[in-house]
Amino acid sequence: MNVFAFDLETVPDVDAGRRLLGLDELDDGQVWDAMAALRRHATGGTSDFQRLHLHRIVVISVAARIGGRFRVWSIGDEFTGEREIIERFFEGVERYVPTLVSWNGSGFDLPVLHYRALIHGVAAPRYWETGARDNEFRWNNYQNRFHERHTDLMDVLSGYQGRAVAPLDQMASLCGLPGKMGMSGCQVLDYVRRGELGPVRDYCETDVLNTFLLYLRFEHMRGNLAAADYEAECTAVRAVLGESGRPHLEAFLQAWESGPEEA
Repeated sequence: MNVFAFDLETVPDVDAGRRLLGLDELDDGQVWDAMAALRRHATGGTSDFQRLHLHRIVVISVAARIGGRFRVWSIGDEFTGEREIIERFFEGVERYVPTLVSWNGSGFDLPVLHYRALIHGVAAPRYWETGARDNEFRWNNYQNRFHERHTDLMDVLSGYQGRAVAPLDQMASLCGLPGKMGMSGCQVLDYVRRGELGPVRDYCETDVLNTFLLYLRFEHMRGNLAAADYEAECTAVRAVLGESGRPHLEAFLQAWESGPEEA
């Protein structure tokens, strides 16, 4: 089975801000600030987090098991445009028909992808299949909250109860994984505004590593991976990280191996 644990990093879409809020005369930085101020006003000062259709995707990272091999990467490079990033993500879904794994993907990542794919005119027929053309998708597709082609670990583990959800960082740490490393989502915009996408891509990749490894534990917990198979999968991940030659992946491995014993 092919598995893609995925995560997005986004910033407010300044083009949308200009169009919808009448901010044509402002530069990007001013638009970002104005969007934040308007959102704080709309939420009574509680948040400047934009509504999902006003997010622009800057990174999609994937930790994947494809045909028995593991790899982790961010789509494209620091100069790849949003449309191409989205197209390549859905091309991977078309080609490999993976189980998509996320943490709060139903509440954030996938709705953002839907809106941005619609805006850019990106086709993704396999992703949207629900059985009309392929009967195999009738009872297991990416759209149904209770199907497994997309497994939102946060949603599943909370028993689909909003009041029971837990943060990825905390659950990863409780399971002996590194969790957040040197950055958090609230810092992404600052890095992007400075033109520093590299650290954002690295951060997103460590998030999908946490998600993938939690999925392995979930698969063991529900009986789909025997203990020996679970350990073999973790060993394969460790080998890839150790041979990557990429400092943030090596740091993740070091933190994982030096952390508390797995429960």
